[in-house]
Amino acid sequence: MTGCGFLAVDSGGSGVRVAVGAAGRGASARGASREPVRTGARGIDPGHFMERLVPMARALCSEAGIGRLDTAVVGAAGMAGLGDALRAELPGALARELGVRRVALAADAVTAYVGALGPRPGAVIAAGTGLIAIGTDLTGWRRADGWGHLLGDCGGGAWIGRAGLEAALRAHDGREGGSARLLASAEAVFGPAAGLPGLLYPRTDRPAVLASFAPRVAECAAGGDPVAADVLRAAARHMADSAAAVCPDVDEPRVGLTGGLFEMGAPLLVPLDEELAERLPRARRVTAEGDPLHGAVRIATDLMAGAFALPCEGKMLCVTSPAGEDVTRAAGPGT
Repeated sequence: MTGCGFLAVDSGGSGVRVAVGAAGRGASARGASREPVRTGARGIDPGHFMERLVPMARALCSEAGIGRLDTAVVGAAGMAGLGDALRAELPGALARELGVRRVALAADAVTAYVGALGPRPGAVIAAGTGLIAIGTDLTGWRRADGWGHLLGDCGGGAWIGRAGLEAALRAHDGREGGSARLLASAEAVFGPAAGLPGLLYPRTDRPAVLASFAPRVAECAAGGDPVAADVLRAAARHMADSAAAVCPDVDEPRVGLTGGLFEMGAPLLVPLDEELAERLPRARRVTAEGDPLHGAVRIATDLMAGAFALPCEGKMLCVTSPAGEDVTRAAGPGT
């Protein structure tokens, strides 16, 4: 068994992913649960979080030969707005159950940022079902959008899917702006167009269902459908707007892209590059180094090495001891 180790967690709508490793050696064991952590009246449920996490963490420590966990980094969807109970209870619970001495709690946008760019200034667009942009100059964080499919997430998967289905229904009605190709694609996936409202409106997972149509919009755009191409151009414009709102004023800032939406490839990336070049002419788009779990691992290893250089801002990123004291300033340079 080795000595000190770390625990890194990425918690989101698709479940919980976990990595453990030893100082100076990176992650050596990984696991995942497809059951997401519950959200209730108190926000993200700390008890359910620990139920999902503790057995997995203990098994991974045994697999990796790690005797003691010194540091834990938790990146969670909803941490900024729904994480008050986690911030209040998780450091103590992790200390009791796993012996953790130091805990970093981060919004998933922060771990996505660090996974994509590392601890350097720039901006990251994180796009899947939803969309958020986050940027830092290493003195503070800025975010844009991420307001959910009813109020925002403009350019994200649910937004693209909804716009594609709207164009399909326009074609069904004979209104301007419709696309016969998108209508055919929608009916191939969901059945007769007239049944779409009854199929979608009662669903509690509407954002995911809408986002499931986004790849079909990309297929139609790649096949030459101008309406589908216009939807992706509008999505790219929204993404560039959000990136411009958070990008720091530094020389040649990096802009990273992370999230499954970008797997659509050229139909989205080509207009996005054009929009970014117009809105952020000095920026350089770079390929993401890794995903949010990679970002949580990077934060953990930097904390353990005394090289932590990220800004700590309450609900975006905080580093505490189990007793609740703020240990950010003792964590390393740049804090």
